Amino acid sequence: MTVWELVVIGGGPAGLSAAYAAARRGVRTLVLERAAHPRYKTCGGGLTGVSLAAVTGRIEVPARDVVDRVTFTLDGRRALTRRHRDGPLVSMVRREEFDDRLRAAAVSAGAEVRERVTVRALDQTPEVVRLRLADGDTVLARTVVGADGSSGISGRYVGVRHRQVDLGLELELPVPSAQQERWRHRVLLDWGPLPGSYGWVFPKGDRLTVGVIAGRGEGERTRDYLRRFVDRLGLAGISPAHDSGHLTRCRAEDSPVRRGRVLVAGDAAGLLEPWTREGISYALRSGESAGDAVADGDLAGYERAVAQRLVPSMRAGYRLLDAFARRPEILHAAIATPPGWRAFTRFCRGRAGFDELVAHRPVRLALAVAARLPGLTPVYQDPRMP
Repeated sequence: MTVWELVVIGGGPAGLSAAYAAARRGVRTLVLERAAHPRYKTCGGGLTGVSLAAVTGRIEVPARDVVDRVTFTLDGRRALTRRHRDGPLVSMVRREEFDDRLRAAAVSAGAEVRERVTVRALDQTPEVVRLRLADGDTVLARTVVGADGSSGISGRYVGVRHRQVDLGLELELPVPSAQQERWRHRVLLDWGPLPGSYGWVFPKGDRLTVGVIAGRGEGERTRDYLRRFVDRLGLAGISPAHDSGHLTRCRAEDSPVRRGRVLVAGDAAGLLEPWTREGISYALRSGESAGDAVADGDLAGYERAVAQRLVPSMRAGYRLLDAFARRPEILHAAIATPPGWRAFTRFCRGRAGFDELVAHRPVRLALAVAARLPGLTPVYQDPRMP
């Protein structure tokens, strides 16, 4: 039986980045994807500068819009719009198109992609990993990168533990030309009524992605927030092309990302930004690091890369989320200031991670004020974190 040097479970940004990084360096790589590209994925689809840098030279980004204006509201009130005049802040993609470009790039690099294949079980010896498929077949690999999402088999196998779980609800709304023009080059971020919640409107040509996210356990209130949000925007009468929900799971800091010859990346590892719950940049970077570690023959190097490249920003994101969950109006006021707007644009353009931003004096002061004032009980507090 053929033994692959690398088998990747999952054909999203994390898995395809791992496959691309390994295959282009000569690693015999197989990707197993349970669906077939192009396939819809529940996702805001906003690419920050970090994400764009991660795919530069690999694909031409299929942007449906580029954003240079942001409107902020506080549960529908106190609207504030800012424009960045030195280039776009975020590029908007539809995940079915973006992921299919990543698939094509991985194939061009030498990876093989098999679609409509589901992995049911994993086991390993010191020399090989055995993957049992839903159809009864078995695939053998020297190394596996699990990138099959936060509820996939690979995260459970490795033992990923989550500190934070959120419910995201999203609508893809086909909109007429007047609404397309209204939202062209502009996003809306609404700081919501539930602790740590927010809503968004992302333009994608003839569609708007409209969604909200809040902590798990507040399902009915989160659904009510989405209903009120859509109605407030004047979009309630539009029949959605997609109406979906999903849970995002963010790892505990001491959670493993490797078990022997099996690595996990992206959502499967719980790697995403805790405050915004942005996951594409974490998927692209962790997948690339996993593929490089396989090509280097240094699987422990992947653990080091996660700790060095991703954990510091995640730790800072938890600090921001805690302050935001307590007093969202302080964030709203801070972002209206020139230093606050500059910090936001630097993050969007990939010029600074959250770990760098929270070290700046204006941000430190805002966090200190939020911590001292009475507010809602933080829903994401973890005594192990600073």
